[in-house]
Amino acid sequence: MIVRFMLRDIIKASLEECKQEGLLVADILPSVVIEIPADPAHGDFSTNIAMQLAKGEKKAPRAVAAIVTDHLAKTGQIFAKIDIAGPGFINFTLKPSFWQERLPEVVAEGDSYGKSESGEGKKVQVEFVSANPTGPLHIGHGRGAAIGDTLCRILAAAGWDVTREFYYNDAGQQIANLALSVQARCLGIEPGDSTWPADGYQGEYIKDLSKAFLAGESVVAGDCSVTASADSANLEDIRKFSVAYLRREQDSDLKAFDVSFDNYFLESSLYSEGLVEQTVNRIIASGHTFEENGALWLKTTDFGDDKDRVMRKSDGSYTYFVPDVAYHLNKWQRGFERVINEQGADHHSTITRVRAGLQALNAGIPKEWPEYLLHQMVTVVRAGEEVKISKRAGSYVTLRDLIDEVGRDATRYFFLMRRPDSQQVFDIDLAKQQSSDNPVYYVQYAHARICRILETAVESGLKPENGANLLSLLTTAEELDIIKKITAFPEVVEAAASNLEPHRITAYLHDMASLLHSFYVKHRVLGEDVELTTARLYLLGAVRQSLKNGLAILGVTAPEKM
Repeated sequence: MIVRFMLRDIIKASLEECKQEGLLVADILPSVVIEIPADPAHGDFSTNIAMQLAKGEKKAPRAVAAIVTDHLAKTGQIFAKIDIAGPGFINFTLKPSFWQERLPEVVAEGDSYGKSESGEGKKVQVEFVSANPTGPLHIGHGRGAAIGDTLCRILAAAGWDVTREFYYNDAGQQIANLALSVQARCLGIEPGDSTWPADGYQGEYIKDLSKAFLAGESVVAGDCSVTASADSANLEDIRKFSVAYLRREQDSDLKAFDVSFDNYFLESSLYSEGLVEQTVNRIIASGHTFEENGALWLKTTDFGDDKDRVMRKSDGSYTYFVPDVAYHLNKWQRGFERVINEQGADHHSTITRVRAGLQALNAGIPKEWPEYLLHQMVTVVRAGEEVKISKRAGSYVTLRDLIDEVGRDATRYFFLMRRPDSQQVFDIDLAKQQSSDNPVYYVQYAHARICRILETAVESGLKPENGANLLSLLTTAEELDIIKKITAFPEVVEAAASNLEPHRITAYLHDMASLLHSFYVKHRVLGEDVELTTARLYLLGAVRQSLKNGLAILGVTAPEKM
């Protein structure tokens, strides 16, 4: 249950009753907006409904507020205090008993606490990572993987039917450069040699790949299986093997990161199945193209772009956004009326072009489809200095480097702490610390601390479950603050899903852990008063559940011992 929504419904019902009783005259009532005051002294919740109604009622906002508060005071059973503040804000303080009675709901829901059906089972496809299979996944891919995977978990928790998709860019010049690089290695040519490909990949992984090819290794990646033709250095054979080899490696890294997909889509299939050509012909037929200097142009200015864009160059090749249009048409035809693309910020320029191409198809696709969630770059530092390269990748830090050094939990949590659109500094030293300065350790330790307390209590003969009948004893400000934070979890999940903001979950967990640690320092949980102790143990059980559920959404473990 989301308390804010419940309060909104109570106020709406009260306003309707005020109309029926002739206390209000408005024909149409405005939407009731419930906020949480910045200052806790102003109550638990606040609304500006009186100011919204004032003009239509031809009364001062405070006079309207008095009508509303008087009616709520007569009918509402959950209010400890209702105040009118400033120009007409109405502040609500709920009774301690209301908050106390929420805890059994949390315990009863268990691992399902925080989930909802707001998505109504509607289909949504989330595309993320979608790395070129030209090398190991780098830290930018890692941040995208953490954000995309967590977003899928959040949407699923909010009741959406989620499909996860990885789009492999296995066509184009970068793949050609990969094949040339591996071929050169197979022929004994090394970087620095005058015959080394001009745009070749120079990481150690290219040497490993060439050795695997020459050894005749078989590779299974996704739905494809490739065996090296070791008796030749045929470029097409090398290309197929190299793509499969690096797909397998990327899959292995993602598995270590606890990231999985429901579907893998190959860019090359757009060409082999004629989807790019069909899409281009359909756009031409729509009348939104023109030819100039031997090139085919899309009139993207018809759809809000600052200038028209080339679709097919004079040499007959397509520009990079054209297969993206074909790919997204395919998504639409597969029935995904909602699609979210989680990508790096460097893809920003393609958004307008892809949407323009989709609009030019006259396929009934909404203007703002698909949705985009872009993440900014990551800088890795150690001892205050930027870490720029991996020995294996050659020119960048890999996702596997981070997982191996700081662990999956810390890597995921750190990638999720900031808004996706903010740049991030990943401090390796901080991620490895076992102290309260390390955000993931701080949260996980809160969970482990509760587990230890509950274990000790049970060993001493106490029964925490009996605390459900003693919740009226939880009256300190710290206890009520903890309960309020626990009950806020479903709303946090809902907001994270609505706004596509996974970092809301990490912020919630840090606040929850902070309240728990502060409470533990100030109050003795295992005290001489058996009833109060039992009630507090029940409270801690609910805290543990909210921490566990939040960490699960992040794909981070909730250890019982640390």
